[in-house]
Amino acid sequence: MVNFSVFSNDKEFLEKFKKYSKITGIIFILIGLAGIFYPAMMSLATAVFYGWLLLLSAFMMAFHTWQTNKSDWLGWLKVVLLFIVGSLIAVNPLPGVAALGVLLAIYFFMDAFASVALAFQVKPESRWWLILLNGILSLALGGYLLVGWPFSSLYLVGLFVGISLFFDGVILLSMSKNAKDLTNQ
Repeated sequence: MVNFSVFSNDKEFLEKFKKYSKITGIIFILIGLAGIFYPAMMSLATAVFYGWLLLLSAFMMAFHTWQTNKSDWLGWLKVVLLFIVGSLIAVNPLPGVAALGVLLAIYFFMDAFASVALAFQVKPESRWWLILLNGILSLALGGYLLVGWPFSSLYLVGLFVGISLFFDGVILLSMSKNAKDLTNQ
């Protein structure tokens, strides 16, 4: 989050921030709405994306181990584990969705903590309460996800990712509005 009062005299920064926050906010809102209306598809897409991230991590770790210490068996073990888990999730995402349910619950709890702390840090700014609301919603989403786990993960993972992205987009649009207001002053 940006404390705009520090940048109130930097019109170039405010113009860039306003423009890119608005564009990113709209994209996040659209992706979030897709997750809200098609939660099972968003769940599967999230799991497949996560699997591919693990595969990319395996290749990067392999490159790193090859370049730094070819005889590091722990480095190669990590490569093998990342590759196996990433392949399993990318090829068969349903069990990955259940695992992502737990990981997303942890993410939502951490996001809630960070959002609440940030809200009180920027409290004098207008619309600070949206950040606080995001934190409260993240806390509720994390708790709700754990209650129905693992059976509800197929729909809840996608739905909650969609809701989170939607509100992140709303916050970015709000921040763009704040930057616009400061630019016009």
